[in-house]
Amino acid sequence: MINRLRRKFILICAVSIFAVIILVFGGIAVLNVSSMNKTLDTLTDSLSEGKGRFPDSFGDRFPVHGGRPEKPDMDFITPETRYATRHFTVWLDENGDVIRSNTDFIHSISEEDAQEYARRAVRTQANRGWISVYRYKVFADGRGTAVVFVDGTVNRSAMLQSLLIAGAVLIAAAVVSLSLIALLSGRVVKPIAESYEKQKQFVTDANHELKTPLTLILTNVDIAEAEVGKNEWLSDIRAEGQRMADLVNQLVALSRMDEENSPLQLRLVPLSQLVTDTAAEFEVLAADRGKEIITEIEPDLTVLADESLMRRLMGILMDNAVKYCDAGGRISVTLQKRRYTILTVENTYAAVDSVKLSRLFDRFYRADKARTYAGGFGVGLSIARSIMEKHRGEITAYNKEDAIIGFRVVFKH
Repeated sequence: MINRLRRKFILICAVSIFAVIILVFGGIAVLNVSSMNKTLDTLTDSLSEGKGRFPDSFGDRFPVHGGRPEKPDMDFITPETRYATRHFTVWLDENGDVIRSNTDFIHSISEEDAQEYARRAVRTQANRGWISVYRYKVFADGRGTAVVFVDGTVNRSAMLQSLLIAGAVLIAAAVVSLSLIALLSGRVVKPIAESYEKQKQFVTDANHELKTPLTLILTNVDIAEAEVGKNEWLSDIRAEGQRMADLVNQLVALSRMDEENSPLQLRLVPLSQLVTDTAAEFEVLAADRGKEIITEIEPDLTVLADESLMRRLMGILMDNAVKYCDAGGRISVTLQKRRYTILTVENTYAAVDSVKLSRLFDRFYRADKARTYAGGFGVGLSIARSIMEKHRGEITAYNKEDAIIGFRVVFKH
């Protein structure tokens, strides 16, 4: 249990760390793309002002020898920017036909490709965007429309490199963080482990301390009955002593189920026959209480499991169904093969709406608020859940219309 808790703690930390990394990396990526687009849009704006060329005043806003630009958000522009920027412009008439193009400031694209890019840009009906590695801007010019393109190859390469570095740093930070969490997780769960060990030791000690006096009580009851005969008081003592003995045995069984190192005697268990036999064993008890058991069991189904634990699981479910089924009610047992082998045990229960299904597998939880003996101790379903956890299966509770409560067991082996 402690190792499982430790693994869950590490898993939760890992999911949280990687969720944060994804969010941070996504934020960095969005900001980088936005910054790159803003940079290139500034250049396309200047080119559109100059009708395909940088305006004569483009460099006037910046000192020739050092200093800072007038606008802080344009500090990437230097007097050399007009000479370093690769760009081309295409003009189209009102019908979308190319009037002329200017590719004098770029070497890597032909006139035909430039014109095709311009037509594609106009067809998008967007004033700004990307076509291939070129950032474009569509603007009105005289007799029609012009499209200016700026080569963003260098900008994209720099952005991708920046993202790769950021990603590598974030992943390295995550690995280091998870390594530290894995190393320190033992200290985190240590108080829980100590508390859990004390709880197990308490159950073990209580078992030893209670068994002897319980055995003496029941033995003395036998002697008293032999001498004075049976009576109401001795019967009550026997019933309560036996009840306490049953509780002690269940607590010990539950404690053993929680031990992660307890081995399972795994083998192919004839589950169909086991379920049939267990249901048959409870038919007489159910009939005495005016309850009917109906079975629908697919034959020849087997599971890889510990047979003794499977019998205990089935006994718990059937005992629970018989105890809580309404007088004159019906208990339904179904075993079928779908993707996995599935066992369901259902019974009619008028007070099903008052049951907190999410708590049924909690130790000592009782739907019977009066906590009468007929309702059991509230430990059986906890044992059933522990059995299925050991077998890496599932057990869930559910309710249905017509006041029916059921338990669904999924065998994944």
